[in-house]
Amino acid sequence: MKSDTHPDYHMIKVVMTDGSEFQVRSTYGKEGDTLNLDIDPKTHPAWTGGSQQLLDRGGRLSRFNSRFGNLGLKKN
Repeated sequence: MKSDTHPDYHMIKVVMTDGSEFQVRSTYGKEGDTLNLDIDPKTHPAWTGGSQQLLDRGGRLSRFNSRFGNLGLKKN
């Protein structure tokens, strides 16, 4: 096997945006470095399912509704 093919894994401290911290093995920085997160999965809408709004200013949705909006299922 070739030597020096694997990255150097070492322990670093990760600090979340709420101040909590934990130790993890990583290739980031050097042994004992601190990684401060700007975005964390506890608060970011991509992970928490935050509010989403469908904004359409005359685009595909508007064109679809103008063409096919009157083709709904009618109850008798």
